[in-house]
Amino acid sequence: MSLLDTLRGRLFAFLLMLAGMTAVGVGGGTWLSVRAEADGLFDYQLQQMALSLRDQGGVTDAESAALSNPDLDYLVQVWSVEGLSLYSSRRPGVTEALPPRAVLGFSDQRIGDEDWRVYGAATPLRVIQVAQPLSVRRRLATSAALRSMLPIALAAPLAAGLMWWLIGVSLAPLQRVVQAARSRDAASLDALPTTGLPGELQPLVGAFNGLLARLSTAFEQQRTFVADAAHELRTPLTALKLQLGLLQGAAPGPEHDAAVQRLGAGIDRAAHLVEQLLALARAEPGAASAPMQPVDLADIARLAHADAALLAERRGVVIHCEAEQPVPMQGDAAALRSAIRNLLDNAARYGARTVRLRVTTESGQPLLQVDDDGPGIPPELRERVFDRFQRGEAQTGQVDGSGLGLAIVQAVARRHGARVGLGVSEMGGVRVEMGCG
Repeated sequence: MSLLDTLRGRLFAFLLMLAGMTAVGVGGGTWLSVRAEADGLFDYQLQQMALSLRDQGGVTDAESAALSNPDLDYLVQVWSVEGLSLYSSRRPGVTEALPPRAVLGFSDQRIGDEDWRVYGAATPLRVIQVAQPLSVRRRLATSAALRSMLPIALAAPLAAGLMWWLIGVSLAPLQRVVQAARSRDAASLDALPTTGLPGELQPLVGAFNGLLARLSTAFEQQRTFVADAAHELRTPLTALKLQLGLLQGAAPGPEHDAAVQRLGAGIDRAAHLVEQLLALARAEPGAASAPMQPVDLADIARLAHADAALLAERRGVVIHCEAEQPVPMQGDAAALRSAIRNLLDNAARYGARTVRLRVTTESGQPLLQVDDDGPGIPPELRERVFDRFQRGEAQTGQVDGSGLGLAIVQAVARRHGARVGLGVSEMGGVRVEMGCG
């Protein structure tokens, strides 16, 4: 049984229970109402029968015969004001007569083994009592109540069938959405159809289509990333293979030493590329990473400065670190350290001679700035440099970097809810700002 069938059955059971409780309530109310109306009608008949006999001088033989009919469910007693019995009817199975002392108006009395409803009326000439068995009244009232409830009983199965059909019709759009969702896989992430959907389902399907669109974009980016990574790794691995061949064929001497040096440099580039790929993968949204916890951005910046100092010294680059005051925040220390190290590494690789790293606060929010005196980045290229495997050019020519540094910085910033911006530094080169808010 599918989920929608279970949902349909559950809704039907709940609605049927509600309808049943409503029907019982309405039926019970109808029952009591009809019985009350029947009792009122029977009392009215008793009263009218008694009043019809109060002004007659006597009971004729024809009236006496009619009142003595065994099919008549009434007893009639008529007295004169002197207490003389003028008439007293009998009913089969009833051996006792009505009480000789009449109670004016309506009363319930026990006559023999049966309860009776009695009405007494008095005139200046006579006293009349008319009685009817309560069992007869109840039987007739129950019969009338059952007849009034018969339409409800006959309509109940029809209403239940109509309810089942309406639930199915109401769930049909959801069934179509479920079938369309089941037909989707990783290779088919097209949006679900929204035509003909009720307004209640539009937000749900719209949100699901948004999720499919984000998944499609993420999968496309992943495929592009894998393809680019494979291409980027192929080049250094091919170079390593060639250098290994040259090393194997080289005799001991200067050429052998140069080949070993080139092989070592190639291994370093390949290792750096793999390290950058792993750092980018860890910084991507949704990747398993360390939880956010209280950190000091200034302390992290000092550690990143120490990490980048060796490369900067080899390249003749001076890095100044201005991070004396603590800058507390919630973050991933390892990811932030990697991002800052990449910023400093980029500045050193792309022709800067002096780099300044500053950590401060702005409007109570952490702010990190990296300025350099390098050649800068043209405004039309500032957006593209955040793409993966986008390399710029230093003053000395093509850079041997991986092209992932700023992509890693942007991924880390997004994970921390921060923004990254490029501008012109007061030192003449590029200013990179990463700040929250």
